[in-house]
Amino acid sequence: MADRLKDRVAAVTGAGRGIGRAVALALAAEGASVVVNDYGVAVDGSEPGSGPAQDVVDEIRALGRQAVASFDSVATVEGGESIVKAAVDNFGRLDILVNSAGILRDRDFLGMTEEDWDGVIAVHLKGHYCTCHPAAIQMRHQRYGRIINFTSPSALLGAYGQANFAAAKAGVVGLTRVLARELGRNAVTVNAIAPMAETRLTEGIARTASNSGREPRLGTPEQVAAMVTYLATEEAWNVNGKVFFVSGGGISLAYEEEMGRAINKDGMWSIDELAAVLPRGLLQGVANPAPPPPDLPIPGRKTPAT
Repeated sequence: MADRLKDRVAAVTGAGRGIGRAVALALAAEGASVVVNDYGVAVDGSEPGSGPAQDVVDEIRALGRQAVASFDSVATVEGGESIVKAAVDNFGRLDILVNSAGILRDRDFLGMTEEDWDGVIAVHLKGHYCTCHPAAIQMRHQRYGRIINFTSPSALLGAYGQANFAAAKAGVVGLTRVLARELGRNAVTVNAIAPMAETRLTEGIARTASNSGREPRLGTPEQVAAMVTYLATEEAWNVNGKVFFVSGGGISLAYEEEMGRAINKDGMWSIDELAAVLPRGLLQGVANPAPPPPDLPIPGRKTPAT
């Protein structure tokens, strides 16, 4: 154990299992006092319970560090405020917020219900709002803070059957980049992690990536936790608004969206011009990620002459 985070206070959501648990233990090992938040639910968000959070608190205390449990849901404003209040009431401040809570309700989009959609959006996207908002107020007042959000390769690469999850996690990327700009002047950094590790939530993502030809490098929750812990330290003071893929021992910086290949003309393009220019210019060599089978008649598709 070291003391890079001595006298710092962290709150970690979804910290009862998997990556969240590994993060809470890693932050504590570096000296942080930790609010261990976990609603204690099954993968689909059902059957809440207090066991997982309390178990991790006991592990941290066994290390000689300080921790308290929080059983609040991140999907409500009241829950998010309660998590931040637990940090301030028990330890006097909040320096680090890690948003790793999550659920899955995977389904083909045509079979996805409103309940499936709303439940996942509530935990993953609204959940980030519910915790980041009160945390940002506290950190701005302190003029110091670290927020580490969790997105997913599913959002950045696409994953079949995860429209709700991918939409939420793509929203987290946008939120991260905006908060980084808004809070940076107050010495608060906001970054995001897209993990690929063996947990309850990533089994389906890894399977989809493998089926798509992208072989995933599955790592451990502890490998993800190391990167999160670094971002929480003072050494990472100038790392802000970034998204990192973490897969085993591999760490990649995600490219930020920017304009690439382009076509230009004075005035407005006609439809005829676009139909002629786009296929052999802007879209040349651009692959369809899910093309229809060759024997399916497609209006507009040109087939080789026989």
